Amino acid sequence: MSDGIRLVHFDSDLHIEAYQFKGIMQKFPSHFHEYYVIGFIEEGQRYLECKGEEYMINPGDLLLFNPYDIHGCEQIDGKTLDYRCINVKPEVMKKAMLEINGHENLPSFKQNVLYQSEIVSHLRELHLKISQGESEFQKEELFFYLLEELIQTHSDLPISTVASETSYEVKLVCHYLEENYSKTITLNDLSDLTGWSKYHLLRSFTKQKELSPYRYLETIRVNHAKKLLEEGVKPIEVAGLTGFSDQSHLTKCFKKLIGLTPKQYMRIFETDVTNE
Repeated sequence: MSDGIRLVHFDSDLHIEAYQFKGIMQKFPSHFHEYYVIGFIEEGQRYLECKGEEYMINPGDLLLFNPYDIHGCEQIDGKTLDYRCINVKPEVMKKAMLEINGHENLPSFKQNVLYQSEIVSHLRELHLKISQGESEFQKEELFFYLLEELIQTHSDLPISTVASETSYEVKLVCHYLEENYSKTITLNDLSDLTGWSKYHLLRSFTKQKELSPYRYLETIRVNHAKKLLEEGVKPIEVAGLTGFSDQSHLTKCFKKLIGLTPKQYMRIFETDVTNE
C-alpha cells in the first residue's frame, strides 16, 4: 500500500511550517508539540483524543493544538486522510501578538476542534500561498487576519480594539502603493512609513478603504497592466513592468479581478484595430 504524499514547506518570510498529508493511513499515538498547530481535514474521518476528550473529526473541521496539548488520532472510515496544517512556534506567536496587542502574551485556544468552521477557507488560502511561494506581503496579511479571527473568538486572550484614526496615514500608504507598485513592497515598508504596527496598519487601512492593503496594491497593478495591454505590450513584459512575479502571477490576478486573461483582454483591442 502506498504511504501517500507528505509535503512540508518552511516559509522563511513568516517563519512557520506548512504540512500537507495526502492519502495516508498512519495512526499517530499520543504525543505533543512544543508549538501551535492549526490544521484542517480535507478528506477522511478520524478519531481524535486530546486532553482526555474524544472527537470524531471530518472534512471541514478545524483543529487547534496549543503547545504541549497531548493528542493522538487514527483513521476510522477505512479511507485515507488528506490534511493540511501550519505550525507556529511560540517565539513567532509572541512577535505576532506584539504586533496585534502591543505585548507578547501567548494565547491559549479554548477548543481543540471547531466543527465545520468557516475559518478553514482562510487557513486553506494561507496554506496554498505558502506552498506556492507567494509574496511576503500577501502571506503576512493573511496570517495576521487568520490569527486575529482565531484569537478574538477562540482563545483566552482579548484583542485590543483598533481606535478610529485620521486618514492621513492611510492616504500616505495609498500614495506610496500608487508610486511604487512595480517594486517589491512589504508590510514592514508600510509600517515604517506610518509608524504603526503591521496589524494596526492592516485593520485601519481595511476599515477606511474597504480593501486590504495587498488587495489595493493588486488592483493598482492590474489597472496599470490593463493600460499596457491596451497599447499592445506583451503579457510577459507587462508582468515585469507592473510588479508581478511572473506572467502566471499576472494572469491569475488579472483573471480574478477582470474576468479575462491578459491575452483575452489584448484581443479586444487587436480586433478593434483590424476592423478600422
